[in-house]
Amino acid sequence: MHGYQIMQELESRSGGRWRPSAGSVYPTLQQLEDEQLVSVEEIDGRKTFKLTDAGRTAAASNPSQTGDAAWTGGRERGGDLHGLTRELAIATMQVARVGSPATIEAASTILTDARRSLYRLLADDGAKTDTDTQA
Repeated sequence: MHGYQIMQELESRSGGRWRPSAGSVYPTLQQLEDEQLVSVEEIDGRKTFKLTDAGRTAAASNPSQTGDAAWTGGRERGGDLHGLTRELAIATMQVARVGSPATIEAASTILTDARRSLYRLLADDGAKTDTDTQA
């Protein structure tokens, strides 16, 4: 793949949670080339990158970072909070755009209650952690 394709693939595999910039991808590709983990070939005026045998060996030696599991973003650990937050923000903007004053007020109450509940959750978790360490 060439650099732009790699950026698109990373965005796709992360479910849109990460949109790498050229400033983060190309220096990394240069480092991988310096370490002889990727080879570079020019095709149709574009640099394309391909894993070398050493690159495949390095990738295989770190199974926690390979395959689809590396891209799930914590979904098996109980939820994709980043994705849920994005969905909540989209719904909130929609209510702000087309909601009546009463709907907007109700949404404000819901969001305020949700924020307070999350902080209570952290406070309770912190209290459990303090007691757990004393026991």
